[in-house]
Amino acid sequence: MSEYIRNQILGIADNFKALASMAGDIEQVARICTDTLKAGNKIMFCGNGGSAADSQHLAAELVGRYKLNRPAMNALALTVDTSILTAVGNDYGYETVFSRQLEGVGRPGDLLVGLSTSGNSRNIVLAMELARRMGVRTVALTGRGGGEMKEVAEFCIAVPSDATNNIQEMHIAVGHLVCELVEREIYGG
Repeated sequence: MSEYIRNQILGIADNFKALASMAGDIEQVARICTDTLKAGNKIMFCGNGGSAADSQHLAAELVGRYKLNRPAMNALALTVDTSILTAVGNDYGYETVFSRQLEGVGRPGDLLVGLSTSGNSRNIVLAMELARRMGVRTVALTGRGGGEMKEVAEFCIAVPSDATNNIQEMHIAVGHLVCELVEREIYGG
């Protein structure tokens, strides 16, 4: 079992080494987030399953704090209101649970960040399509290749893995780096 654990950890390390080559892309996403917040707009996150949890995690880092004690930043996860999710899912179909919320709370200049390991989550693709029509900027965090989200998002970071667990690990690492860069840019440190 120890050999298995060691090999898994080394595989994770290899994934992160490959992710390092995407530093410029991560910087670009941080710039988009910073510009959004500096303009007085908000960042909205969405995802399904583990990516829903990651969406909540990243919104919490911005509203609460990542490393710096500073004022709250304007961010939210579209994954948290079970009444909205179940009502919209029941009445309009699950594929609309994010686009319907975006229609209500999104404003031109806001940013929608969609997380999907496959890049093909229909409810996120539809939300990104609506976002573009509304003047809401879009960033996708996906696995290798980017899926359909790569085609509809303004900017896509397709992390270098096909394994769901490894993609999610890298999404959180990317998200943490973005949160840190945004904090530094807006509040110093």
